[in-house]
Amino acid sequence: MICGYPGVGKTTVAHALAPLMNAVVLSTDKIRKEFIDKPTYGEEEKRTVYKIFLLIAKYLHNARVNCILDATFYNQKSREEVKTRLNLRNDQYKIIECICPEELVISRITERTNDYSDANIAIYKMIKKIYEPIKEKHITVDTNQSLKKTITQVINRLQNNEL
Repeated sequence: MICGYPGVGKTTVAHALAPLMNAVVLSTDKIRKEFIDKPTYGEEEKRTVYKIFLLIAKYLHNARVNCILDATFYNQKSREEVKTRLNLRNDQYKIIECICPEELVISRITERTNDYSDANIAIYKMIKKIYEPIKEKHITVDTNQSLKKTITQVINRLQNNEL
C-alpha cells in the first residue's frame, strides 16, 4: 500500500517500484476515471470506486499477482479494510507512506497535466485536515529527494524488514 496526501508522489513511487517487485499498480484515481465519466467525488462515488479497487486487488491477490495499491488511504478504516477484505497475513501487507514539504506538494499539483488525479490544492488541504495517522508499523519516505534515492530507500527498508 502506498498512501499519503494528494501530490506527495504516491503514483510516481508506485510505478517506479512496480517493475522492481514484479508487481502491477492499482490506482483509485485511474479506476475512477475509467469507470466514471464526470467524477463528483461524492460519498457514494467514493464507496463505489473503493469497492471496485478492492475487488480487483482481491482478484489479483488470489491469482498470486504482486500488487501495489495507490490511494490516499486517509483513514485507519480504509487501511484495515484492505487487509481484511483481501484476507492478508502481516507478511503480505506493507504500508509505505509518502511525505514531502507542502510547498513541493502545491507545486506538483499546480503543474499536473494529463494526470488521472483531479486533486487540487483545496482537496489537498481537505485531505490534510482529515488524514488519520498510521497506527501500524510502516515505512515513511520523503519524496523531496531524487526518485532513485527514494526507491532505493524503500527497497532497502523492505528487504531489511524495517517497518
